[in-house]
Amino acid sequence: MTDAVQPIVVLLVEDDAGDELMTREAFEDNKIRNDLHVVRDGEEALDFLYRRGAYADAARPDLILLDLNLPKYDGRQVLEQIKGDPALAVIPVVVLTTSSAEEDIVRSYKLHANAYVTKPVDLGQFITAVRQIDDFFVSVVRLPGR
Repeated sequence: MTDAVQPIVVLLVEDDAGDELMTREAFEDNKIRNDLHVVRDGEEALDFLYRRGAYADAARPDLILLDLNLPKYDGRQVLEQIKGDPALAVIPVVVLTTSSAEEDIVRSYKLHANAYVTKPVDLGQFITAVRQIDDFFVSVVRLPGR
């Protein structure tokens, strides 16, 4: 009676190559092959979302995994832009960051982040956390336009 689980388009906004690699590994080991796109800074994230320049043909993401500590525009600025734009505001944004600072958590939720996840330092725990995010948004949550 349930709909077949289908892959989603995920935009990872991450400047750390090691964290990108671990995220890719978590997605590749999962049962569903989501379409993962990676951008390295806040400016690239906005170019991707607004389909500018090199990202003119970019797919609209179903989910955004957003680091806070980014070059050019930081994750807070990107989050504010996404949630302030009616065309983008419906895309779920999971803040996935090393910061466990209360002010970052509060500010992210005030900017309407859908979830805030502190990156575990341990590789296995990091991969488990990303898989749980993936499972939740692919198998449990009903995303707009799906």
